[in-house]
Amino acid sequence: MKNIAILTGGDSEERVISLKSGKVVKDHLPPDRYRSFLIDIQKSDWRDVESGLQVDKNDFTLTLNGEKIRFDCAFAALHGTPLEDGKMQGYLEMLGIPYTCCNGYVSALTMNKHNTKMQLAQYGSVPMAKSVLLHRDEKTDFGSLSALGLPLFVKPNTHGSSFGVTKVKTAESLPDAVAEAFKFDREVVVESYLPGREFSNGVLRVNGEIIVLPVTEIIPETEFFDFAAKYEGKSQEVTPADLPSGLTDQCRQRSRFLYEALQCRGVVRFDYILVGDTFHFLEANTIPGISPASIVPQQARAHGWELGEFFSMLADEAMRKPA
Repeated sequence: MKNIAILTGGDSEERVISLKSGKVVKDHLPPDRYRSFLIDIQKSDWRDVESGLQVDKNDFTLTLNGEKIRFDCAFAALHGTPLEDGKMQGYLEMLGIPYTCCNGYVSALTMNKHNTKMQLAQYGSVPMAKSVLLHRDEKTDFGSLSALGLPLFVKPNTHGSSFGVTKVKTAESLPDAVAEAFKFDREVVVESYLPGREFSNGVLRVNGEIIVLPVTEIIPETEFFDFAAKYEGKSQEVTPADLPSGLTDQCRQRSRFLYEALQCRGVVRFDYILVGDTFHFLEANTIPGISPASIVPQQARAHGWELGEFFSMLADEAMRKPA
């Protein structure tokens, strides 16, 4: 039986979401195949949630009732820092512990919205919104931002779950939106508005083969797909999306291309805006939400997998020996 450390918690505002995601994985990983432990990562304090015992960071082990437990795999259920931004992966690799998400470089890259777009721009085949990167220690020329047009989206560059994101409709409200985003990050992305429908698509690798899941349309009740829409039920998600087959194929092919181009591992969710008949890339989520109501689990079920089977495949793929 394999010992699985489910990494949860974290140090960012997304901690509350991570704790929920971790519990979902714990509740659904088949107990006849895996012995799973919820490991709460909070700065330098790493603890097993059930026992309250500290993890020995020298070798990432847990001593429980006199037994020294060594982990066969780390399951990524921690949104934000220090896992989704790539900080922990080098530590796990040094100890030879496989993990279910992208490596440190890819995680750091995709957490940075601006750098991801710059990386993809070289291909010339990935439509994206126009954007400008702002730095906290530099003066912002708000006049030049108007060239992007209105409305605009203002986002922290390396933050998730829509914290600090504002849809700006007037030039007068732009400074306040930028100031709000700077509360969460030292860099802020100001992005042109794309009028269209929002979609999301998950991709993973199983037994070495890339599998693109069904596409989901996101219909938020709020102004955009914000925190309330994502986590408080303020949106409708339709899986599979009601799209002509040609558009479904375009979205899924683009997701496969992005997964390979960014050298992703584990399950990754790609978000899009459909403008006319073209999918425009928004961002990549390398540790997407995994509550039963989250988008990727919806897509997994639409593909024919239950959550326990889905999580098992992610763990087994991480532990699979390369051919």
